[in-house]
Formats: sequence, structure tokens, C-alpha cells
Amino acid sequence: MDFEERLAALAAKVKNQRAAIQTEEATKNAFIMPFISTILGYDVFNPLEVVPEFTADVGVKRGEKIDYAIMRNGEVQILIECKSSTAALSLEHASQLFRYFAVTNARIAVLTNGAVYNFYTDLDAPNRMDEKPFLVLDLADIDETLIPELSKLTKEVFDLDSVINAAEELKYVGALKREIAAQFREPSAEWIKFFTGLVYDGSFTQKVREQFSALVPKAARQYLNEQVNDRLKTALGASAVAATSAEPTESITSHPVVQGDLDRDTEIDTTPEELEGYQIIKAIACADVKPQRVTHRDAKSYFAVLLDDNNRRPIARLWFNGKKQKYLGIFDEAKNETKLPIDSLDDIYEHADLIRSTVRSYG
Repeated sequence: MDFEERLAALAAKVKNQRAAIQTEEATKNAFIMPFISTILGYDVFNPLEVVPEFTADVGVKRGEKIDYAIMRNGEVQILIECKSSTAALSLEHASQLFRYFAVTNARIAVLTNGAVYNFYTDLDAPNRMDEKPFLVLDLADIDETLIPELSKLTKEVFDLDSVINAAEELKYVGALKREIAAQFREPSAEWIKFFTGLVYDGSFTQKVREQFSALVPKAARQYLNEQVNDRLKTALGASAVAATSAEPTESITSHPVVQGDLDRDTEIDTTPEELEGYQIIKAIACADVKPQRVTHRDAKSYFAVLLDDNNRRPIARLWFNGKKQKYLGIFDEAKNETKLPIDSLDDIYEHADLIRSTVRSYG
């Protein structure tokens, strides 16, 4: 497996086992040691590469231990402090990292609970660990733009200088992305006032505030959906042009943009129209979740769109197998399905809010 495949495999393991991992030691064994070994490529059983329970006396603090120190050429390069997978990460958990960072040669410190990895360096002051991470790797929601930077810390291509040089941009771009995402989910009063001022010339009264508190997030979601849909339509259009110039093949190959998503059950006829409907629902759901979390399973009577490939997390169903009327199946919080008649695939967009509401209900 290549680097991204190993990362995806570990993410799947964390997803499947996290609920059963209740202690810090279990978290180390199940998640963090595999991360050090299979992702970063260091031998966890070789003390010349990985030192568990690393000790470096710090001032009046004697005998304190850091969970792991990754070594290169006899020098500490990366410090790792571990917490239970059930614990949320915060600066209070990083006190030992702060102290050890100042008395070792390490330029990278990692605080992790096995599912989220916060990477720190010393951008703000030399030899003093920053209070904010420059890279946050969440295995439940992997930001693909961070993968090349993470790979630079592997044993095979260890490139500390390149990581440090990119750290400041990574730190602020990552923080901005997280802040923008938070504003999309729940816009602050300042965010609402700022955008209202750009389009509304009157006084920002309480009534106006209440009106735009609903309009700003709605406009933001619609804009994001339109950007995703435009890219999807471009991809589908390009694939159609490519298909017309190719040798005749099975109908499935005329839709390479969704080929990887096709159901392999040969007894079920997955139609191009169902796949196009799936892509529309996927684009709508991407306002709240990563695209790879939206999957499908085709059945003889309907085409199901699921979250995390889990049939207990249905997003919608396409009832396209009838000869006349087509239906879009929508689910409420109790997972009761309501069939809504549609005349064309574009009608799915009219129910975008219901689809997103269902996605958000799964957390």
C-alpha cells in the first residue's frame, strides 16, 4: 500500500475500534504505535528509532516521561504525548510537551488521542513550543492537502527543513479553514454583521440582524453547493466527451467520473440516471461532510445513498425503477422515509435543505 492507502486503512481502524478503546495504554497499542510504524515508518521495537517513556529531567521536574521520542542519528526529532481516545485534546494536556520541547533538540511535538494528531513547532519563539498547532490531522476527516506535508516526516524522506518552512502557512491556512468551517456551521454575530454591511445600506437594527441571521448561512450553503455542482457538471461533461471518442464498451464505462462508486452486484441494473442522481445528492451533502463519506448501494427496487457506507445512516433513496413517476426518498430523524415525486433530476435540488438536515442529524 502507498502512503495514502496506509493512512486510510488506519483511519478505518480508528473508526471501527474507537468506541471499544477506553484507556490511554489501549489507545497507544491500537492506534498510536501503528501510526508511528505504518504511517511514519519508524520501528517501534527499535530503541534507536523510537524511545517509549522517554525521560529528560526538566528543572525541578525529575523523572517526568514523555510517551514517545522519535530519534534520528542519536538526536530527538519528534516528541509524542498521548492521551486516551476518549479525551478531547487541549493545551492542558501539553504541559510536558512544552517542557521537553525546550530541553531537547526536537523541532516537532505531537499531541494525540489516536484519532486527532496536533503537530507543533516553534514559530513564535525559538526553542519554545507554540500554543497553536501548525498541522491538525483528524483521521475521521482527513484533509488531503496536508498529506504531502505529513509524508515529509516519514523515516524514508524525513525533510524537517521543508516542514518547518511550510509550517507558518500551514498553521494559518489550517486555522482559517477551521474558522471558516465553523462560521458556515454556526455564523457568529460579527460574521453576520460583516456580510450584511456589504449588501444592506440601512441601519443594522435588531430586526435586520434577525433577518440576516437566517439569510447569511443560507446564502453561504447555497454558494458552496453551487461551486461543488459546477465542478461536478464540468467533470460529467468532460467524461461524456471522452466517451463519445472511445471504442464502444459497456454502458458503465461511459461514466468514468463515477466508475469507482459502482455497485458490483451483477444482478442489479445500476443506470446512468441513478448515478447522476447520486452525484447530485453527494454534491448537496458535501456542504456538511467530506465527499468520500457519501456512498451508495443499489437494490432491485431502489438506489440508496448512505453516509459512511452504513445502511443505518440513509441519506436518501432514488426510486427510479418505475415506468412512469420517479420518487426521491427523504428520511426524518426517526429514519421514516417520505417519497417525494420528482419529474427530473434537477428537482432534487429543491429538497437540498432536507438532505443536508438528514446528513447533519448523523453527526
